[in-house]
Amino acid sequence: MSDIEKANDIKADRLSRLRNLHLKMNEARKMNNQEVMEEDRKSKLPANWEAKQSRVEYEEEQEKLKKELEARGEDYNIVKMRNWTAEEVEHWERKKKKKNPDTGFADFEQASYRQYQRLTKQMKPNLKEYTEEKEKLGEEVFYAGTNTLGTTEHKDTPEAISRMVEDLDKQIAKRAKYSRRRIHDEDDDIDYINERNMKFNKKLERFYGQYTAEIKQNLERGTAI
Repeated sequence: MSDIEKANDIKADRLSRLRNLHLKMNEARKMNNQEVMEEDRKSKLPANWEAKQSRVEYEEEQEKLKKELEARGEDYNIVKMRNWTAEEVEHWERKKKKKNPDTGFADFEQASYRQYQRLTKQMKPNLKEYTEEKEKLGEEVFYAGTNTLGTTEHKDTPEAISRMVEDLDKQIAKRAKYSRRRIHDEDDDIDYINERNMKFNKKLERFYGQYTAEIKQNLERGTAI
């Protein structure tokens, strides 16, 4: 082999290695861009998005299993409990004991919090509609940011509006059970001018009655200074 042929082989080998190096660099650059875009997408999602998505997927799987068992005439709860381990049974028992039932109205903050928890637990988001809406509007419009003015272009579906109306009707029906008119006690002292004033006086008595009991007695006896 002549020196010229050797030189050409060396040159061809170097060009081949250089070409392979460029291909690897382009592939690495493409993968880095994809990872950056994925990180940016995840950063725009809610903090608990992955947990909620996993929960929705689990519920969909369980709902599918439930329908299959019902079609075969089997009980879903019995089949599910057969597969439980001892640790899962103990965890369920502890969770059941710790569960705090609705203790009724305490204050507006706690009532609002319980209402929020109840509404979010019964929500079952449709991931298919969510993905389609996001692809249709684009992430810049779909996710509200610091530069977002007003509301987004998202429109609720008729099914979602029907669910909201149904839930509001249930709330109205529930309130009606606890808003019945109380029977007036004729033996009570009348220290009010209307029903609203009566409720206000009872609230004052509940919070400050122990501190003003002596003053009230002195006023009734006429011995107040």
